[in-house]
Amino acid sequence: MALKTGTLISFVAMAAAATGGGLAGCPGPSGGSGSNPANPAGCADVEVVFARGSGELPGLGITGTPFVSSLTSDLAGKSVTSYAVNYAADLAQTSAGAGATDMSNHVVSVAAKCPNTEFVLGGYSQGASVTDIAIGIPTLLGSGTTIPASLAPRVAAVVVFGNPLALYGQHIPTASSLYGSKAQEFCAAGDPVCANGANGVAHLSYPTNGMTTQGAAFAAAKVKSS
Repeated sequence: MALKTGTLISFVAMAAAATGGGLAGCPGPSGGSGSNPANPAGCADVEVVFARGSGELPGLGITGTPFVSSLTSDLAGKSVTSYAVNYAADLAQTSAGAGATDMSNHVVSVAAKCPNTEFVLGGYSQGASVTDIAIGIPTLLGSGTTIPASLAPRVAAVVVFGNPLALYGQHIPTASSLYGSKAQEFCAAGDPVCANGANGVAHLSYPTNGMTTQGAAFAAAKVKSS
């Protein structure tokens, strides 16, 4: 790992402090238009399950919120709901495993009730690590329950931003045989968390640098082709 864990913790703490001690998020669910008549009442065509970054307040977070908004627009005609992963997102980087368990449990629960709902998984910063663990990629930031392989076909896309996995020399598209072909990672140039850079502002740029829009377009294309 090119960036020591202590350095990562210090950077994330600095980023949270710079935004007032917590980054406000917008909690799910959110709704889109349209519905799948084959699904039971209350079940969406697509459920986005997103994990916020370290230090952010509960909800979808600064990156998840615009990502879900763009994806909902891109999937006009389909119903889209969202779930904000319920985990501590602590600055000490120790809660990713618990977050993965919540993400996995939520997917299992919704999949059982909604047989035709597809899923888009995503996360930002430590939330990307949550996603890594949930899809079965080991990291140094914890361990938790993974999504059963039998449900992998129900996951249309995986999109993460500022993923610390890159600091271990790994990336979801090549590290996961189940999800790699439907995954995309976004890392801003100079981001200390995924590019071993020194530009702290880069790690906070995903809501405004166009990458959430690009990620949503990628996910929408995967949903439409599934």
